[in-house]
Amino acid sequence: MTQTTIGALVGGGDLALHEAGLPLLNMDLPRADALDASLGADALADAGVSLERGQRFAVHQRVAYVPVRGVLTPNSGVLERFLGWSTYHGVAETLTALAVSDEVEAVVLFFDTPGGAVMGIQSAVAAIQACVAVKPVHGLVHTLAASAGYWLASQCSDLSASPGSWVGSVGTMVTSYQPVQPGETGNQIYILTSEHAGAKRPDLSSEEGKAISMVRLNAMEAEFLEAVAQGRGLAVADVPKRMSRTDDAKMGGDVFWDGDAVARGLVDQIETVSAFMARIAELYAPKRQSPSRAYHAKAAAARAKAAL
Repeated sequence: MTQTTIGALVGGGDLALHEAGLPLLNMDLPRADALDASLGADALADAGVSLERGQRFAVHQRVAYVPVRGVLTPNSGVLERFLGWSTYHGVAETLTALAVSDEVEAVVLFFDTPGGAVMGIQSAVAAIQACVAVKPVHGLVHTLAASAGYWLASQCSDLSASPGSWVGSVGTMVTSYQPVQPGETGNQIYILTSEHAGAKRPDLSSEEGKAISMVRLNAMEAEFLEAVAQGRGLAVADVPKRMSRTDDAKMGGDVFWDGDAVARGLVDQIETVSAFMARIAELYAPKRQSPSRAYHAKAAAARAKAAL
């Protein structure tokens, strides 16, 4: 019996996915009795934050901790439930609720994702932006925020990355299978990356099909670049140069880490998970209140009464 793969959920749809996530698309969909194999769970646990299976966030000392991990899809409940992978619907719903919560003073997004589908990401981006407008949203990359993952991470109020973590891979791509010979094994896979993206099902084996596909890819890339520029306070025209290791801005879409990521403006600083958590705890620890004048008056009256 053939098992359905995770890649079947996104089909031939357009992706904002780093190549590190491609093998994940070949994984079989989890069965109902599958164990939780969520990405990034250890990072949260090491940081002292525990999430029950199926929970999208946890609140500790008025700070909400939200994992953003795995291959991102619009609304794949099976991946969210059994693998702990995030969905755009889940991120949008969570950030919208946290933005208006009186019990939450700040939000921390933990990123460990190679990216995923393009379809549906706009709702999650808008929800993060709306939350940032009313309260701090701190981001920590541990250990990957690439492509669609960085699209989301770049919208945080500030963004840190743990040592060795990767960020970037700004750009979009599409995959397609085209028959090159008779038989079930005669399909050739084509992968095309941004600069015009197009029709519903173009033939990527032809120059015409590639040209059509590039129309949609370029449009989505432009939206991606604009969102990154807005989130990181950069000029839109400057983003492709920052994502390239050469003088040719068209050779962008790479990933960067440590000091290089900071120098390019992709993250604000490099922090270990423990250092990041300590900083957040200090920022939002309950403040000790000085005794009021009424308290001092009552205390003085009590001392006077005791002296009689």
